[in-house]
Amino acid sequence: MEINNLIGRIKEKAELDRCLESDRSELVIIYGRRRVGKTFLVEQHFNQKFDFWYVGVRGIRARDQLANFARTLKEYTGENYRFNNWFDAFDALKQYLKKLPADRKKVVFIDEMPWIDSGRSNFVPALENFWNGWAMSRCSVMLIATGSATSWMRDKLIANKGGLHGRITSQIYLKPFCLGETEQYLEQHGFSCDRYQILLAYMLLGGVPFYYSLLDRRLSIAQNIDALCFAEGGKLRMEFDELYNALFRHADRYIEVVRELSRHKYGLTYTQLSENVDIQGAHLTRVLKNLERCDFIEKWPQYGNKKRQEVFRLSDPYTLFYYRFIEDNDIREEDWWCKNQNSPEVISWMGLGFEMICLKHYRQIKKALGLGVVSTELSTWHYAEKRKSDKPSVEKDSEQSQTGSQGAQVDMVIDRADRIIHLCEMKFSVGKFALSRAYENRLRERMAQFQLKTKTSKALVNTFVTTFGVQNAMAHSLVHSEVTMDDLFDII
Repeated sequence: MEINNLIGRIKEKAELDRCLESDRSELVIIYGRRRVGKTFLVEQHFNQKFDFWYVGVRGIRARDQLANFARTLKEYTGENYRFNNWFDAFDALKQYLKKLPADRKKVVFIDEMPWIDSGRSNFVPALENFWNGWAMSRCSVMLIATGSATSWMRDKLIANKGGLHGRITSQIYLKPFCLGETEQYLEQHGFSCDRYQILLAYMLLGGVPFYYSLLDRRLSIAQNIDALCFAEGGKLRMEFDELYNALFRHADRYIEVVRELSRHKYGLTYTQLSENVDIQGAHLTRVLKNLERCDFIEKWPQYGNKKRQEVFRLSDPYTLFYYRFIEDNDIREEDWWCKNQNSPEVISWMGLGFEMICLKHYRQIKKALGLGVVSTELSTWHYAEKRKSDKPSVEKDSEQSQTGSQGAQVDMVIDRADRIIHLCEMKFSVGKFALSRAYENRLRERMAQFQLKTKTSKALVNTFVTTFGVQNAMAHSLVHSEVTMDDLFDII
């Protein structure tokens, strides 16, 4: 069932084929953030040929959802239906499937399942009854359920404590594209972009395939950003509210957390977050867990922290871009981006965006360093000498304040089992990165602080992750190893 339109997704396609060819009924759950391509994967892999295919409708009442389900089923059977509840609906689906040939798998695809479970719907108990009471014992049904509301998919299906407990036969978590897959996508769709331009696009669009489908190949990346984000009616100008409201109930709680994290380059601990937002306890824990499940934030351990207080970082490029440039869009011209590409504001964002990309592509960095077979632990490290009046702020998240006497910061620490620690420096530049004497001194001081504060006896080395490499790297004793933009495009 190989379809050329599909980029990557090798493991996911193999798993779908395994389920189709197995000798038992399969309940397949596919989840992941909105716009990542869950529906496209299933449609393309099965060439849109299903024995039954229903798409949930967002924001309608249960009775209207049932009526829509009845109309869809009529397209397959030619019969009229009127359902009072979801038990009736699934019973009708069962009767229809019974009439299909017994010598093959019957593929049922229910897309956007969380939207079906509206109000006081009895959808989930009816689904449990359908699967446990009939489909599972038939050994010839493949039910594929997808949904962008990852918290619903995990809580109501994967972590189900009722009739579906232990019944899920396959879970597929669909991740955003990496840089290499994004490059393949753009090439397949006729875009003529070098890797530097793709890197810039990724800083805004991340690895979300749908966002790339909005690009106009007749325009440059900069012109596309203006058209999507700054022009009146731009498709990404209004995406933010739609994105979070479609994914989460009580979306304002999630927006409050990502807004706070967008202000702190190096992230915040749980304790710091609880002090800065109006969400506490179990509610905050749930919000953070759901944001992490949807690839909006990442949780990183702090090196040498005995309490193991992880740092939560914003990891969604679009959300960062939104808060930096789109939220106050009314004050910007429609061609603002093209006119301000070299402004300090944009250059600062590029630096943050590149660091975010590097953190997402840590596997590529490890491979480029030849650490594929070496056991490693990844973490971050932050030390700051704060006065009582100090509070975390965007202004304090500068290179100067993270080095020297006020403290130090390492975005990525790679701790190797062979007693070598890589302190990774991530630097975005339009050419080779120039390492000044003053910068070298700061790095030496940072290494000394790291060794002093962590009390490590392991060897410390500086690794630079840059766009085009470090200028005269061999002349600088502090540059142990390099990773460049091209390494980040490796598909692992």
